[in-house]
Amino acid sequence: MNLREDREKPDKERISWSEYWMNIVNDVALRSTCLRRQIGAIVVKDNVIISTGYNGAPRGFQHCLEVGCRRDKLNIPSGERHEECVGVHAEQNALLQSGKAANGATLYVNAFPCKICAKLIINAGVKRVVMTGDYSDKEGLEYLGRAGIECVHV
Repeated sequence: MNLREDREKPDKERISWSEYWMNIVNDVALRSTCLRRQIGAIVVKDNVIISTGYNGAPRGFQHCLEVGCRRDKLNIPSGERHEECVGVHAEQNALLQSGKAANGATLYVNAFPCKICAKLIINAGVKRVVMTGDYSDKEGLEYLGRAGIECVHV
């Protein structure tokens, strides 16, 4: 098929916006340096990507890929004692990079946001969170619901 034929496909054959953005989220997650989970997030407004983020060590720190996982060494279960992890979550990185542009935007992520990320999402003014996957700690979803943020699991 040539490019012209590809452009002439009927709209019904195109993937949805949510599928499109989640495909990008999954590519962003490939940059993750976390040994436990590869998470990606993007902030989208008016069908334009504002920012991206993946989970990993702060700038200038050694990555878990290089030094191992502190939480594994301490035998900490998923969803507990976030303060023991050196990593910055994908949602946090995406929100930091989006700044005030996150207000009114949609955040796409390939996991449920934790309660810490949920609080940041709320205060950033994100109006909608679209997610795949899951997370052991569901309290973040409760926070988002209490704040009136639309949550969509695709």
